[in-house]
Amino acid sequence: MTGMRDGTSNSRVVLVTGASTGIGLALVKALQQSGEFRVVATSRSSSLPRFSEAHVQESEQLRIRPLDITNPGEREAVLDEIERDWGGVDVLVNNAGISYRAVQEHLTEVDEELQFNVNYFAPMRLTRAVLPYMRRQRSGHIINVSSVGGMMAMPTMSVYSASKFALEGASEGLWYELRPWNIRVSLVQPGFMNSSGFEHVKIPPRAEHEQELDGTAYHAHYTFMADFIGRHMRRARATPESVAKKILKTMRQPEPPLRVPATIDARLFSILRRILPRRIYHRLLYYCLPHIRQWGDGQSVVKQTKSIPQTHLLRDLQETD
Repeated sequence: MTGMRDGTSNSRVVLVTGASTGIGLALVKALQQSGEFRVVATSRSSSLPRFSEAHVQESEQLRIRPLDITNPGEREAVLDEIERDWGGVDVLVNNAGISYRAVQEHLTEVDEELQFNVNYFAPMRLTRAVLPYMRRQRSGHIINVSSVGGMMAMPTMSVYSASKFALEGASEGLWYELRPWNIRVSLVQPGFMNSSGFEHVKIPPRAEHEQELDGTAYHAHYTFMADFIGRHMRRARATPESVAKKILKTMRQPEPPLRVPATIDARLFSILRRILPRRIYHRLLYYCLPHIRQWGDGQSVVKQTKSIPQTHLLRDLQETD
């Protein structure tokens, strides 16, 4: 793949994954409005109609392509087209992601593998694929959309956090490796966002069973965490649009930072991690968990959650990336 720029534009080429909804869609709109970039917006084939529903249409500066990031053939097809027509990818935004909500005891190997394939392995494979071009031109920018879950873990989402921890570790290593070629690496860390545009979280069958059946071992974990996260999402001031603006600002900086807290809670947890001893930090967060004294006692929690529709608690929570 040795394509050169077409000569009609010197604007940077941006590849955005998971672009049909949430942060990805907001970013594509912001990039399109700015007129500064040539953009390839991608999503799974089944999600492509969302672009037209959101009034996002192809143009000379914007292409919309199907891409299941875990599919090697689809990754290669998109990158081949970009290199053939536009020279290569100048900015890669690894935004696509999924989220499992389950305690470790309820996860299967299949669940874990899918979580890591989408949130870690596929973004790293895309990154490796675009690096030769970036090294040749001695410039480029890898932007990985992480999460508050990549700096701290919460109960019922440990495997999600594990995938984001892995993404953060690899990105930090890349930051050192790629600086000699003037290739920048940034981690954008959103937290709670007021949005209804994300895909529903994935819930393994055992997790769904226990969150629906009062009095089971982990029922309190699911019930109280679902209510806690749902309330914070509904009250959050941050939106996909505000996070997209952070990404665009980061993209424009000649010396972008490695980590970009994109919401108020992300900044808060970043500060707490720096100033508090770990022992105090973890104890503080533990005792801030909702109704923590009732966890593990096997007692009914219906009285504390009468206003919450039990069968939809976890289904209504959505991804943060």
